[in-house]
Formats: sequence, structure tokens, C-alpha cells
Amino acid sequence: MLRLQPVACTTRFGLSCLSRTSRNPAFLPKHRSIVYGFTSARSLHSNRWRPQPALVSQTPSSHLLPRQNIRFVSGKPLPRTQSRALNFIYRSAAWFGGSIAILGLGVVGFFIYDASTYREDPSFKDIQVSKLALSPRRGGPKNLPIAEVQIDDNDDMEMEDQTSKPRLVVLGSGWGSVALIKTLNPDNYHVTLVSPTNYFLFTPMLPSATVGTLEYRSLVEPIRRIVHKVRGHFIRATAENVEFSEKLVELSQKDPAGNEVRFYLPYDKLVIGVGSTTNPHGVKGLENCHFLKDIDDAHQIRNQIMTNLESACLPTTSDEERKRLLSFVVSGGGPTGVEFAAELFDLLNEDLTEYFPKILRNEISVHLIQSRGHILNTYDEAVSRYAEDRFARDQVEVLTNSRVKEVRPDKILFTQKDENGATITKELPMGFCLWSTGVSQTEFCQRVAAALGSAQTNRHALETDTHLRLCGAPLGDVYAIGDCSTVQNNIADHVFTYLRSMTWEKGDPESMHLTFSEWRDLAQKVRRRFPQAAEHLKRLDRLFATFDKDKSGTLEFGELRELLMQIDSKLTSLPATAQRAHQQGKYLGHKFNKIAQALPGMAVNEVRDGAIDEAVYKPFEYHHLGSLAYIGNSAVFDLGRGWSLTGGLWAVYAWRSVYFAQSVSLRTRILLAMDWAKRALFGRDLMSW
Repeated sequence: MLRLQPVACTTRFGLSCLSRTSRNPAFLPKHRSIVYGFTSARSLHSNRWRPQPALVSQTPSSHLLPRQNIRFVSGKPLPRTQSRALNFIYRSAAWFGGSIAILGLGVVGFFIYDASTYREDPSFKDIQVSKLALSPRRGGPKNLPIAEVQIDDNDDMEMEDQTSKPRLVVLGSGWGSVALIKTLNPDNYHVTLVSPTNYFLFTPMLPSATVGTLEYRSLVEPIRRIVHKVRGHFIRATAENVEFSEKLVELSQKDPAGNEVRFYLPYDKLVIGVGSTTNPHGVKGLENCHFLKDIDDAHQIRNQIMTNLESACLPTTSDEERKRLLSFVVSGGGPTGVEFAAELFDLLNEDLTEYFPKILRNEISVHLIQSRGHILNTYDEAVSRYAEDRFARDQVEVLTNSRVKEVRPDKILFTQKDENGATITKELPMGFCLWSTGVSQTEFCQRVAAALGSAQTNRHALETDTHLRLCGAPLGDVYAIGDCSTVQNNIADHVFTYLRSMTWEKGDPESMHLTFSEWRDLAQKVRRRFPQAAEHLKRLDRLFATFDKDKSGTLEFGELRELLMQIDSKLTSLPATAQRAHQQGKYLGHKFNKIAQALPGMAVNEVRDGAIDEAVYKPFEYHHLGSLAYIGNSAVFDLGRGWSLTGGLWAVYAWRSVYFAQSVSLRTRILLAMDWAKRALFGRDLMSW
């Protein structure tokens, strides 16, 4: 308890004394000043803490406390304070009441905002639309309508300003295309995005949607919202062909009557990002399989799983038929196949035993068929082994070194090597099969490659140079990004072409000898032109000494060829992942912004459009940020360079955090969080429709 105690007094002559007089200041001498302080009982017995005194002065003095620290103290006794328990209760009640008040204000504010979003009396006005937009002229090799003007080009002044800008046409609405659109400066190009789907799909989380962990709408973002940010246009159509000489893209779409209509879309710059399709590998019976490439595939898979489970519960289903219906097979041990098998096991282990007959859990089987020696074979070996051990514990059968031969409606035939190396054909009853074994070219990419002839030698993807320009197309006009493309690695051919053009006037290039300084300059040019080879050109002195077999101190033409061919053999194609497509899209967006800024100056200097890429921006360089995969209440991370992480629930939350941060918008992030919370509170939705 606090009490008032006179601490010290000072006379006008500077003398100090202790006083025990009454608390009433009237008993003090006229010319004295008294200092009152509040002290506690604890302070009387301890010198560790002393309260700051309050000074009341009648005469000014330089050694007194400042005026702002003066406090006048009443002579009345201080009121007693509350106990600690009551004080805690009062403060808790205040915090709780304040929180309720703030929450209530937030709810009221939300309803006020929601009410402002409804418009009952919209105002209409006349909108000017160009005649060419409503009745386009015909032309091109096939005399089709040419969409030179969009019907929304005159919606407002900002849209009208875009019509004078270079036309940038983007094919596809995947990771690369969306990254490109989000990076572009809206003032630089007249943008038109073409895709048969009007949404962007967050593909890494697609396996979670097949079992109800996430809802479909949580993985998609309307593409028009993304295009609107650059004041662009969207056309829901399918790309059929490209007329490179006339800069026209042939598109097709269904009219309201269901008939196919085709038209041309002109471009100044074209970006092909149409993705890829599933690789069949020549296997028969793939019509009996499910694929996982789009949101419709996830919907069909979810319905098929629930149909099998419900059919297995019927009293008329035999034991043999029940086991077949509950046999789930995944062909392909990559990230998609592994994550789907993990999500399927979570459904069967967490929700099935809660609401379905117990016998189903004992008769369900999950099989993963992989043609290589390990699942997740592109990951670090420690990660692959951890995933296999995890699946073995969860009773998910992993069949490695196995190749699917045929898929029938009720069983799957595959070959497997025994201990002696002999190939044995086996069969496995199945009620469901997912096919996820790599990617291949779409029909559109095949037609584009055929039109470019010998410039396209890769049968699996469109070849580009290191600036992502499509090989064989007019330089600086057409680019390709994402799964549909690959960057050329034939360094040796390019270097030899360069050397021949450089040394032909001096003599036969094959008789040339490169000194170490010349080799160092050449390696520097290779690094700039082919950034993917920089990792293999670090110790130039060792390479020079290794391939200078005659110890002449120079590299002959044959020795240089052998050196470059070895580097070519070490280079691999870029991975067909969302990470690579995203980096390529951002790269093109930044480069297009630079080109738009440099274009006026280049035109004055009569620099050709195709040479602008190399003049204003560096070649594309892929930076691997790591790979991750979900393996059933656990996750694995391959960070590259021998670094990897594996773990349980903490790794699952880290895996979710990475994809949560990579989500394309705030809307999808909120929906993802709500879906994860809904699964934890209510479980997965066990429905099919």
C-alpha cells in the first residue's frame, strides 16, 4: 500500500534536513521547500529502487527539478488499489469487450461495403464500335475474316490509346503467359491473349482437388482480371496455325449453333505458350485411363473415386469385384503421380474409415508403377529413398523398373525385370488408373514445327534460341515459352559457325590453333550466348590442359570440337515445370518493356527489329529454385546442389506456405486458407456429381 512521506526539505540558504512534521505544508517554515515522494513498503527496506520525488518549491533555485516534473500532492489519504486478481479480471474484460467492439465494427463496415457493390439503376450510354470490329475484312492465304479491330477498342480513352501500340498476341493462359502479362508495362503494347479456357489454373495443387482437399474454384483465377490490368483483350478460341509471312494467327471457335468458325488475328509480336499434352508412349488402351492436366480432369477423377467407393458398398458386389474396384493404379512416378497417390492415401486413411464400412479400408490397395529405378528420379537420391520408405510404411506399393504394356477396362498389363534381368509380364486388377508419364507436343506445335522445316529438329518441343525466339521464324517476331518449348543446346555448331565466319579470310578454319587467351575470350562469348553452359566453363585452365592432348600450348580445331561436344553432352533440356515457365514469362515481359523503350532510338539508327533483343537485353538464364512434393502428411524439398529437406507435418506446412505465397491473387490465397481450415474442421467432401 502506498503512503505519503516527506523525503527532504531545503532552506533558502541551501541546507538540507529530514523532516517528520505533519503532512500539512502549513507547519513548514515560510521560506522552505519540501519534496514529497510516493514510496512503498518495499522501498523502506531496500535500496534497489527509489521512486522519483515530486518537488514543490516556493523559491526558484538552479538545483531544483524542472517545472514540468512538479506535481502537487493532496494531503488526503490515497485510495486502496484493487487486488491482482480483480485487476486481471477487469483488464481481460476490457480487452474482450474491445475486441468484440472492433469485430462488430468490422462486420458493419463489411456490410456497408457489400451494399455499395450492388447497383440497381445502372446508367447506359451509346458505345461507339468500329465497323471493322463488327464486320471484319477478309484476307490471308485462306481468305478468312481478319480481326484487325477488337469490339472493345473504343470502350474508353485508355483503350483507344492502345490501338496505336504494337500488337502483342499471347497464345495460352498458363504460367508463362500470366507471368508475361503481369510483368508488362500497360503503356507499351496492344495486348490480346488467346486461350480455349478463360481462367488460369494453379497446377501444382491440382492433385489436392481430385480428393476434395481443395475446391476447384480455389485453384483458378479468371483470365480477364489479369488481362484487364494491362488494358488488354481476351479471345476464347483455339490456335490452329501461324502464317509467318503475313503475321497472322489462325484461330477457331464454336459459334452459338455449335459450328466451327475460323478467323485470323494479326500480330507484331507473337508469344506461343500453349503448353503440352500427355505422352502416350505408344501404350494401348489409354482410353481406359484418367489424365490430370486440367480442372475438368480433376472433376472426373473425383467422381470416379467416389463412384468406386459407393459401388463397393453395394450388397450385390462380390468380393472379387470389390477388390478390383478398390484397386487404384498410378502410372508414372513423377511429382504429379506421387502427389496424387499421397492425396488418395490421405482420403482413404482419414475420411474413408470415418464414414464407410471398415472392410473397405482393409481391401483398398494403391499401386505406383515407375519405369525408372526410383520414384521422383529427377530429385536428389536421398529424397527419392525417403519418399519410397514413406510409401512403404503407408502400404502404397511402388513397382519400380516396370513399364505399362496395355491398359484394359478391368486390369493393367506391365512388364518387370526379375533378379536375373529377365523380363516378366504381369497383370494387376484395377478399378481406376491415372496416366501421368511425361509430356509431348500439341497438334498446334506439330503444325508450327512442320511449317518451319529443318530449323525445328526436336520432336518433343519447339526449339528456341537463348533469347526465346522461335528458331526458323522471322527474327524478333515469334517467341515460345513454357512446356511447349525447349532452348537449343547445340553449342558446338554455333561456335564452329562463328569460327568459320571469323577465320575464313585468313585461311582454312580447321587448321587454326587457339591460344589460351583466345580460348578464354571464346569461352566468355559462349557464356553470354549460352548461359546454361556457364556451369561447365568455370575452370578454363583445366579444360584447356585436358584437351590440349599434344601439349602444344594451343587448341587445334579437332581438340576444340571434342571439348565443345563434351559440354553439349552434359547440358540437359530445361525442366517442364511451372517454375521454368514463370521465369521465362517474366524474362520476356522485362525484355519487351526494354524493347519498347529502345525502339524509337533503334528506328532512327535503322537497326533491324530482330537485332534489338541482343542489343537491349541479356539471354535467358534459368535459375533452379528447388523442387518440392507432398507425400502424405509429409513433404520433401530438393534445393539443388545436394541440399534436401524431408519431414513430417512441419514440412507439410512449409510446402503449403510456398504454394500459398506463389498463388496468383489475394482471392485464391483466401480460398486456399478457407479450404485447408474446412478440411481440418469438417473433413473432405465425399460427394460426386
